[in-house]
Amino acid sequence: SFDEMTNISKSLRAKLAEVAEIREPEILVDKTSKDGTRKWVIQMDGGSAIEMVLIPEGDRRTLCVSSQVGCSLDCSFCSTGKQGFNRNLSTAEIIAQLRVAIRCSGGFDPSGERRVSNVVLMGMGEPLMNFDNVVDAVQMMMDDNAYGLSKRRVTLSTSGVVPALEKLGDVTDVSLAVSLHAANNELRDVLVPINKKYPIEMLVESVNRYFSKLGDKRVPTVEYTLIAGVNDQPEHARQLVKLLRKMPCKLNLIPFNPFPNSGYERPSEEAIARFKQEMLKGKILTTVRRTRGDDVDAACGQLVGQVADRTRRSQKYIQLQQAD
Repeated sequence: SFDEMTNISKSLRAKLAEVAEIREPEILVDKTSKDGTRKWVIQMDGGSAIEMVLIPEGDRRTLCVSSQVGCSLDCSFCSTGKQGFNRNLSTAEIIAQLRVAIRCSGGFDPSGERRVSNVVLMGMGEPLMNFDNVVDAVQMMMDDNAYGLSKRRVTLSTSGVVPALEKLGDVTDVSLAVSLHAANNELRDVLVPINKKYPIEMLVESVNRYFSKLGDKRVPTVEYTLIAGVNDQPEHARQLVKLLRKMPCKLNLIPFNPFPNSGYERPSEEAIARFKQEMLKGKILTTVRRTRGDDVDAACGQLVGQVADRTRRSQKYIQLQQAD
């Protein structure tokens, strides 16, 4: 409670009690996958819910947090976008996900060992469409007087909201991941519709400008979801090599995680290996993301599940969809 904050004045405590409250969101679902991945569904104000996922791997414990209730970008291979968009999360609601994960994992360790070592803003929503609240949240995560995570351990993922990306480097130095998924505009227009507004060429230039401001040796992570027969062929790999030579990066290949009525399929292991080999042959540093938590619908692209029937599609979003 505020009354327990005896290192600040009584008048400030009283003022805080008038304008703020200390509480955590209600946990609706807490599931642990057979591989140790843990997924929570948590209640937000207004009756909606979001999902967050904690992924243990070696000495890393990576928390995937949401930035919005739903998403308006409607990427064709992502289940979150199919539920529509409700609202932005507040800074407090974004930070609360980190707090909940730490508490549910045993709380703050007096020895200094971190219950959560990394945070990725790759859950529900497009972080740069919630610019101010997301920036405040990542700054708090990286603040030594708050959670004290290294700037290399907090990663913001974007589908390419270029005007917001142009501003980002002026207010934070968070690490960046780019949801690319196609190396030509014709295909990316279908997979990631915001590409019609901010095509690949604009996105690459903006990403390069962001990293030129940082003054260190970090490079973006490029995320590329492999979808059988859609973007996993050798010609797609060759196009991607040509594109990424213009943008120093680490490439993360993500085999598609199926969800109902998606119309897409996961590539074969042979196709995944072939694509990776083409990238390595082109001198692109490449990894394949191991699917984690798919038995509890916590894998990349699957975050919607039990949230879908609790998230109310905003009327504005429905009207935009009908207009299209």
